[in-house]
Parts: sequence; C-alpha cells; structure tokens
Amino acid sequence: MKGRVALVTGGSRGLGLLIARELAGLGARVTICARDEEELARAAALIRRDTGRPVSWEQCDLGDAQAIDALVAEVTKRHGPVEILVNNAGIITVGPVESLDVDAFRRAIETMFMAPMRLTLGVLPGMRELGDGRVINVTSIGGRIPAPHLLPYDCAKFAATGFSEGLRAELAGSGVSVTTAVPGLMRTGSHRAARFTGRRSREYAWFAAAASLPLVSMDAERAARLIVRAGIRRRPELVLTAVAKVAVRAHGLAPATTTRALSLAARLLPSAGSPAKSGEASGASEHAKGTPWTDRVAVPGERAARRWNEPGAS
Repeated sequence: MKGRVALVTGGSRGLGLLIARELAGLGARVTICARDEEELARAAALIRRDTGRPVSWEQCDLGDAQAIDALVAEVTKRHGPVEILVNNAGIITVGPVESLDVDAFRRAIETMFMAPMRLTLGVLPGMRELGDGRVINVTSIGGRIPAPHLLPYDCAKFAATGFSEGLRAELAGSGVSVTTAVPGLMRTGSHRAARFTGRRSREYAWFAAAASLPLVSMDAERAARLIVRAGIRRRPELVLTAVAKVAVRAHGLAPATTTRALSLAARLLPSAGSPAKSGEASGASEHAKGTPWTDRVAVPGERAARRWNEPGAS
C-alpha cells in the first residue's frame, strides 16, 4: 500500500477514521472526507499522532453531486488518480416506520447509495487507465437482513450491497477489485451520531445498548484491520461479527423463518407513540442520559465514542 492514493468517505470519526488510520499506517497517501471541518481536522491529527503520517482532508457534502465531482478532481490534482476508494459514509435513523417520512428515506439513499455510486464512477476511469484499483464498499448486515426500526438504513444498504456485488462482476479481469464489507454492530460510538424518531428516548436506549454490548458488537479497531486486509487481498466479501455471520447464513437457508424472527423482534421494540411526532427526528444528545440501566450498558460504546471522535462524546 506504500504510496498508493486512498480516499475514505466518512473518515472523520468511527469506523471511517479507523480504516483511514490503517491505510495510513501501511504507507498509503490518505485523504478523508466528511461534512464537518472541525471533526476532519481532529481526525487528521489523531491519525498523524498514531501513525506519524500526514493525512489530507476535504470537506464534502456527499448528497451534492457537484461536490463529489469536485472532491475527485481535487484529490486527483493533489495526489494523482485514486487507487483505493473506501465508501464508508453513512447516516442512521432509528424508529418505527409509522414515525418516518419520505425525507428520511431520501437522505439515506443519497448518502449510502447514490454517493458511493457517484464516487465509484468518478474514480473508475483513473483505475481502469492504471489497470489497478480497489473499491471497498462498507455496507451492513442491514443490507442483507432488514433490521427492525432501521428501515431507511436497510433500504440504502440493500441497494449499496447490490451495487457492490454487481460492480465486482462487471469489473472482473479489469484489474479493479471490489470488496463488499458486511459488518454487524461495532463499538464505534455510532449511536452518538444517530437520529431517533417515535418514542425517541426508548429508541435511543435499545440502540445504544445493542451498539455497546461486547457479546453483540465488535471492537471497531479489529473490524477496521479486517476490512483493510480484505480489500488488499481483493476478497469479494467480508462478513463481520459472529452474530452477523449466523444471521446471513440463516436467512439464506430459511428466509421465511428469519423474517418471522425479525417480526418478533420488531414487536419487542418501542411502539411509534403519538402520530403528531411522526417524521420528527432528534439527535442522540437529547436522549443520552436515559435510565441508569442504559447508561451502564452503553459504557463501552461511550468509551469508543470518546476515542473515535464521535459527536457529543465527553
């Protein structure tokens, strides 16, 4: 990876920051992008502190097609054609379908499907000309099995997974490989960046707990190492966490049974609440001080949030 030009979206915090750190540690010339300039500057400083290598950063709203074109042009001008693209940026809205509006789906599709598609098409000509390149698409178990109360996220990740797998088939023999990373829950502190609808405090409680429990979630540093390794080795797919592997296999063998299990899980989650609150979403900071039980269970996730630059962590 030494000297290779890498671009990591959503690289200012969480898993994206850790993937960028892995690539920088291997000698790649890394550029990270995200929407928040202050987060980007902090992330670049963290990576330089840990690896001793400088990291470039570009502020970019991936929902803007022109901004994506400008991002590819700037990275190419500064470093040369992108040789490693990691599509990692994502947004999470948590809540029952009754509390969601069309805009929640639009934002999810724009960020987690349209943006990776546009970026990939933007860097592909350079990769084809070089006869070499790696595209790593960070999708989710939610792109294989529709997790309850995450429907906009699920829809976008299903689309991203289909794009990633289809793209690998189309690029066979071109020298450009595509790796589909399918992680389950990871301890990145991502619950801090999520948006919540419906009975928002209750939604925050279950999501923060699930994203923090060691037996359910995975250490994010290990996940980043495995994802980068899979991309380097041009693996077609990587499914992360034991729970995710079991779920993917179960769904493949018995989809109807899996769907019934997901239906049961959905019934155990909070109901939508007042119809007047439908479509309203708020950030985790408004709900982060829940019950003492929630606070105790979420300790590993909170620790990860402080380490990996998640918003609102203290």
